[in-house]
Amino acid sequence: MTSANPVTLPLSGYAAQHIRLAVAGAVATITLDRPERKNPLTFESYAELANIFRAAARDKSVKAIVIAGAGGNFCSGGDVFEIIKPLTEMDTAGLLDFTRMTGELVKSMRAAPQPIIAAVDGVCAGAGAIMAMASDIRIGTPNAKVAFLFNRVGLGGCDMGACAILPRIIGQGRAAELLFTGRVLGGEDAERWGFFNRLSTPANVLADANVLAAELAAGPTFGNAMTKRMLEMEWAMSVETAIEAEAVAQALCMETEDFVRAYRAFADKRKPVFEGN
Repeated sequence: MTSANPVTLPLSGYAAQHIRLAVAGAVATITLDRPERKNPLTFESYAELANIFRAAARDKSVKAIVIAGAGGNFCSGGDVFEIIKPLTEMDTAGLLDFTRMTGELVKSMRAAPQPIIAAVDGVCAGAGAIMAMASDIRIGTPNAKVAFLFNRVGLGGCDMGACAILPRIIGQGRAAELLFTGRVLGGEDAERWGFFNRLSTPANVLADANVLAAELAAGPTFGNAMTKRMLEMEWAMSVETAIEAEAVAQALCMETEDFVRAYRAFADKRKPVFEGN
């Protein structure tokens, strides 16, 4: 299976080949940039995206990530001619290599300590819907069209962690409906169902995502990373185990200098300025 070149650190110095990557301050913005085809993924872009998120986990200068699509659409999924057609010609071993590689993208997104915000406008289908799902926060537009299309091409809805993650966002029954039918979820329904945290306009959705990313990036880096980690880990915990795990996690957060900075700022009646340590 094709893999992208290793991603160098810092991310601000990496020249992406199959997507656009820009770093402004502490926020990295990933743009899927094939607007003439509604930003489909290829073998190469799958691998490069996973490598970028893995590198982000090691880049302490990046504290929040935005992912968006160019040209009024988020992502139409796997490219029909560059991915789907070759898959019909692969043997079982090759197909399993592919499905594991696509899963690595979601794993890398969930393992990155930075909050990931998806700015979703227009088509958000297949693997595009999965990337939005795997993000921590989703800002959409009324024009958004979210669809988990796998059953429409003769596959199961169990793709890239959808059966594990989607029910935790919108509930088991609603997730089942989307994964069994492949129907399109419009932007307003996506907000009502809880898939989108909120709606913006097509003109402002990326800017709104970047404002939120900058706000999160200005927060306590260690604390944000711990929140994301515990949100992930506690899926498989009992309430009692989760409470104990959070006690340990919060005690570690209390050892950071940012915690001390927040106390001093409160005592001085000013807003804290976090430095990420």
